[in-house]
Order: sequence, then structure tokens, then C-alpha cells
Amino acid sequence: MGKATILVLRIVLAMVFLGTLFVQAVLVPLFAIDLAEAGAEAVRVPVLAIVVLGILAFQVCLFCVWRLLTMVRRGTVFSSGAFRYVDIVIGALSAAALLLFALGAVLAPGESVAPGVVLLIGGMGMTVAAGALLVLVMRALLASAVATAAEAHQLRNELGGVI
Repeated sequence: MGKATILVLRIVLAMVFLGTLFVQAVLVPLFAIDLAEAGAEAVRVPVLAIVVLGILAFQVCLFCVWRLLTMVRRGTVFSSGAFRYVDIVIGALSAAALLLFALGAVLAPGESVAPGVVLLIGGMGMTVAAGALLVLVMRALLASAVATAAEAHQLRNELGGVI
């Protein structure tokens, strides 16, 4: 991956992170006010907690991708240190999927939210869960690449000893 690509991706990640901070600082409090004015006291606290935790899970993913980009730039991504960040991404995506399912469960009772909206939230939860499974598959590919790199390093050392 080229330096320009990594730079552009880091700029995008920084902008997205700043956007999530804006959402946390400005939009979540406004959303809380809207929920209170709408008389949704029964679901206000759970919905706000789910939204804040979902944003936090997304920020964790952004941080881990940033760290993995640093490893790519240094040429150390095919090492055991990368597994920590990939595992955290898998956990954060899994937590986000569970949060979406919880949001659907909180909003499902009653008639204030249309069933189609709850179904869309469930679909989003399935999509995020599929993303976690995709990263899990990519983790297996990373494990294979790390093993191949270690084997190549060992063979180079043995060849160097023979020569």
C-alpha cells in the first residue's frame, strides 16, 4: 500500500472520528431533548445508552484501523501484534451488532415505532454481524500470511547458514 493511500485513509479516518465526536457532543444531547419532548421517557435512557455505546464501538474500530495502518506503513502488519487490533475490531463489531438488536428490542413494543423500522434495525444488526464474521475470515487469512512469513524467514536463515 502506498504512502499516499495511507495518508488519504488516515485523513478520512480522522474526519470520521471528528464527526463521531460532534455526534456525541451535539447530536446525542439534542436527541435526548427530542425524546423527552416526544414523551418517550420509557425508552429514552436505553436508546441513548445504546446510541452512545454504538458510537464508542465505532470509535474503537477507527482506532484499531489507524493502528493497523501504522503497522502497514512500518511493514510490520504481518506479525503477531496485528492480531490484537483485529480481535478488538471483531469484538467491537460484535458488540455493535448486539446493540442494534437491543435497540430493535427496546423499540419493538408499543405502536410508537413502525414495525418496518424495527425490521430495518434488525437488518442493520445482521449486516454488522456479517461484517464481524468477514473480519474473522480476514483474521484467518492474516494468520496464514503471518505463518508463511515466519516460515520464509526461517528458510532464509537456513539458506544463509548453508551459503
